[in-house]
Amino acid sequence: KKQTIFAPISVSEIIEDVHNAVEKGITIVHLHARDENGDPTYKAEIYGKIIAGIRKFAPELIICVSLSGRNFNEFDKRSEPLNLEGNEKPDMGSLTLGSMNFISQASVNSPEMIIKLAEKMNERNILPELEAFDSGMINYSKYLIKKNIIRTPCYMNMIVGNIATSQANLLHIGNLINDVPENCTWSLGGIGQFQLQANAISIAIGGGVRVGLEDNIYFKNNTIASNEML
Repeated sequence: KKQTIFAPISVSEIIEDVHNAVEKGITIVHLHARDENGDPTYKAEIYGKIIAGIRKFAPELIICVSLSGRNFNEFDKRSEPLNLEGNEKPDMGSLTLGSMNFISQASVNSPEMIIKLAEKMNERNILPELEAFDSGMINYSKYLIKKNIIRTPCYMNMIVGNIATSQANLLHIGNLINDVPENCTWSLGGIGQFQLQANAISIAIGGGVRVGLEDNIYFKNNTIASNEML
């Protein structure tokens, strides 16, 4: 909320934000749960409430939970949302394919952690939302597919414009798309000022679009955006 009043923090705010986005036509939602203080949480109990609330009005929406390594890096914590059952069970879990630095924070994803999360998703019949920030991460996905740790068909988000990974120019983006594994659907997203640029390129060449406040809080001309606006 310190960055933008539009950030959905509580369970009810997140559910309502998703409701608004569903009415705009989204097909997948990527969720980040927060605790009572507004801080990121891995707690399955909170994710379960959000997912159950969404399924009341959007039973066909594909729901993905965050298994991020930015705030927690113990396997039991990161994998906890994958234990949900019944109507609260997610369809997908995010799987970042390597470690990297953001401008003021690291995302640590060791090979052991990536493989354990992927194997847990296989056991639970939950699909990975592959997240690649550079060509090395895409290449690692091919290794995991070869080892049958990631199964195809798969889905990949390629995210460009981060200070320490692939940039939002046509050469970087073209190389990323060229390297996507066979039988893998993909979407393109951009960090900060590069979100709209990355989305426009993806639409122009027939890819999917990743958009939202996790990556960027502005619309255009430095206007603060809501997820619905984006």
